[in-house]
Amino acid sequence: MLFSTVYAAAALFVAQAAAHGAVTSYVIDGVTYPGYTGFSPATSPKTIQRQWPDYNPTLTVTDKKVMCNGGTSADLSAKVAAGGKIRAIWAQWTHEQGPVMVWLYKCAGDFANCDGSGKQWFKIDQEGMTAPPLSGTSWGTAKVLKQLYWESTVPKSLAPGNYLVRHELLALHQALNPQFYAECAQIQVTGSGTAQPSGDYLANIPGYAAQSDPGITVNTYADKSTTYTPPGPKVWSG
Repeated sequence: MLFSTVYAAAALFVAQAAAHGAVTSYVIDGVTYPGYTGFSPATSPKTIQRQWPDYNPTLTVTDKKVMCNGGTSADLSAKVAAGGKIRAIWAQWTHEQGPVMVWLYKCAGDFANCDGSGKQWFKIDQEGMTAPPLSGTSWGTAKVLKQLYWESTVPKSLAPGNYLVRHELLALHQALNPQFYAECAQIQVTGSGTAQPSGDYLANIPGYAAQSDPGITVNTYADKSTTYTPPGPKVWSG
């Protein structure tokens, strides 16, 4: 009986792990950086990625875990020139309906004192639904499922400094049960840019939108809408 119980629990654990996903490495300006893998982040190599405890989703946009999947610190950081490329890589992903959103946050000083608080998060990239229907596969997350990576360009005019980069997949495959998957890494932006976003481009995380936002609560099977707007502010391109 005990063996059966343990086996069933282990099987459930594996099934849950296989059902989700997280960013597990990065390629930034052509340099590869390892991330965390599996459910044992403490045994992973030193990385630019803020440590996340598990693959499980965050279920509300107001949960503190939605910021960096519970990650609060990393040992390293990666340099990227303004105008350079950031590629996030997933070891696995399974959901086809939902947007991809890529965010930055400028740290006031060193990374050890950068907690992501305050209305300073801004999007540099996103892709929602590119063609109807909502129940189809013309979504940003469907591209992640197919290629297991997402590549974005850092705005060329962005002012240099220490930043957090946050990759977020919002899975909408279950009606009225959104699932947020987000991980953060530490980057040092270089260059001679001077621009910083302001006003409507900035948001707090957690809480960048209401849980009732149509981009979060959309029923991708029952809703017949032909367009979709990701939650949160507009993308800032510099």
